Amino acid sequence: MSLSNQMQAQLIQQAMTVRKRAYAPYSNYPVGAAILGADGEIYLGCNVENASYGLTICAERGAVMAMVTGGCKQISAIAIALSAAGTPCGACRQVLTEFGLDFPVILVDAESGCIQSTWQSSELLPSAFRLLS
Repeated sequence: MSLSNQMQAQLIQQAMTVRKRAYAPYSNYPVGAAILGADGEIYLGCNVENASYGLTICAERGAVMAMVTGGCKQISAIAIALSAAGTPCGACRQVLTEFGLDFPVILVDAESGCIQSTWQSSELLPSAFRLLS
């Protein structure tokens, strides 16, 4: 899918905005994510930490849950606003792959709004685990 400059800018802005809603008292590492669903809607997520660390929800997975709750089950693109040179964790990579095998993943420096890198989802999780249907 080709992502227009206007849509890319909108995803980046929304990821940066939702990042401000993150609940990250333990890591002090807020993250925001904005997914463009195949239905043309934008779905948002931010990380929500928990004192029992394994219960923490990452921004990417939060956005996927919002997308599925909204009735969409395919990702067209995602922008992720984070600090430093971070990338999605392995669990998020696997969950993202469940909803699309080849879409743009735009990593944005949350302080500057500048794109750090752009990947295809297939590059983030080569040889992804998939159940045969």
